[in-house]
Amino acid sequence: MITPAFAPKMARYNAWQNESLFAVADTLSDEARRADRGAFFKSIHGTLNHLLWADAMWMSRLAGDPNPNVSIADSASFRADWAVMKSERAAMDARLIAFADAFDEAALDGDFSWYSGAKQMDIVKPRKLVIVHLFNHQTHHRGQVHAMLTAAGARPQDTDLIFMS
Repeated sequence: MITPAFAPKMARYNAWQNESLFAVADTLSDEARRADRGAFFKSIHGTLNHLLWADAMWMSRLAGDPNPNVSIADSASFRADWAVMKSERAAMDARLIAFADAFDEAALDGDFSWYSGAKQMDIVKPRKLVIVHLFNHQTHHRGQVHAMLTAAGARPQDTDLIFMS
């Protein structure tokens, strides 16, 4: 499924894309970032918040980082202040890169278990699948943010992984 080289590449892709999206979102007013644009987490701000929350949640499970102590239902309002969210996003991206850089085959082997608040149950899945999910989830919601930014008249950078330097 994946090798240890997959996670560092995807962690860097995640950081590259977040830098692009946050830079472009910075050109919008706070009102425009918070406008309901019909996405699952409503707004650009809400969707970016959900992504930060989800990464914090997964890092609490995978690496023992502090639990964000917010439910998925409240994840869109995880960080109300834009500057705080931007700062925490950059720190989380650096954290994800450091986490991924430490991977070896053993870090990907076996099953991983956690309690899912969304499903209200314990779940066990292959660790490799969980790591793929972490990065796939980011890509999915960043695509939504990219579309919302474009609809708002902003121009995010290219998103193609193959063009990352």
